[in-house]
Amino acid sequence: MSLLSSLSTRATTAPESGIVEIITHARIGGRDDLIPLWAGEGDLPSPDFINRAASDALLGGETFYTWQRGIPELRQALSDYYTRHFSVSLPAEHFYVTGSGMHAIMMAVQAITGPGDELIYLSPTWPNIVSAIEISGAVATGLPLEFTGGKWSLDLYKLEAAITPKTKGLFVNTPSNPTGWTATKEDLAAILGLARKHGLWIIADEIYARYYYGGAVRAPSFLDIAEPNDRIIYANSFSKNWSMTGWRIGWLVAPPELGQVIENLIQYSNSGVAQFMQRGAVVALNEGDAFVEENIQRARQSRDILCDMLIATNRVQTLKPEGAIYAFLKVDGITDSRAAALDIVDKIGVALAPGSAFGKGGENFLRACFLRNPKHVEEAADRLAGYIKAL
Repeated sequence: MSLLSSLSTRATTAPESGIVEIITHARIGGRDDLIPLWAGEGDLPSPDFINRAASDALLGGETFYTWQRGIPELRQALSDYYTRHFSVSLPAEHFYVTGSGMHAIMMAVQAITGPGDELIYLSPTWPNIVSAIEISGAVATGLPLEFTGGKWSLDLYKLEAAITPKTKGLFVNTPSNPTGWTATKEDLAAILGLARKHGLWIIADEIYARYYYGGAVRAPSFLDIAEPNDRIIYANSFSKNWSMTGWRIGWLVAPPELGQVIENLIQYSNSGVAQFMQRGAVVALNEGDAFVEENIQRARQSRDILCDMLIATNRVQTLKPEGAIYAFLKVDGITDSRAAALDIVDKIGVALAPGSAFGKGGENFLRACFLRNPKHVEEAADRLAGYIKAL
């Protein structure tokens, strides 16, 4: 018997990330002129004022076990942040600090599902979401978004038809990774109505809420319409807004009634985020609004450059996404996105994520992250336009 055959089936059947495969291939290739649009992060490092706060706390000896739910100062800073940007008054007891947005999602999935339960998600989606559901023992049921005329939309009738007696919840990521689909307030009200009707939980992944290009300071949120007794858990992260992807800090927003359950799940997974890192997160929230705006403006400018240049080839089906930091590109002549992503890295030095990594409905697409220096994005778009025209 091999060592692998003696392991848990849930562990051994967890798939390799199709995104990481491209990253590894590109790094091995070692091109000096590589433009990495593969992963969901910007090219700005964490700002100094955040780094200094964490560094000072580290040097000051804040290296001991800490609050499982997050230090009080950080939970209060999250409460204040939501007052400013979401116009809701939620006491600190609603907030729970996690070891990344991925950890937040995993905690939410584990809180509401068990083996055999079903959780519906909207596809294409970030592959980690599906694996988080399946590793927990639940069944991940993908409902493909509709793609027409370069635009994504949700068929609410199909969503209700996908609900079964085993369904425990709906996973809703808006603005969406990878499609950029952004639910309207009416969409959210309809989804919430279905959840109330069928007694379901909603896991609301709002990590990209601030990256919204529809004329408001953020995308519509379930917080705009929810009642106190609604079954909603919100997942979020410091990664995208404040260029803190490597820090691995996120948070959950959930009813205080769930507090001990969430604390227990944190205790038995990572036992809490390092206190000195939480000090940096406090400063990010309290002093980082201008930096977030800078990131959003870079994303908007680079989105326009990338999409305008590729749409002009008349070979790319897409519209400028309303939210998030990705262009999800359907290119005429490309039917195998994995093979295409590998070929594009090798031939022109632009690294994209294959749409096949994002599940149902994404097989013929390529994802480009545009949260980067607009000049670099322009160079990438120029190379891609030449590649596409040569197909």
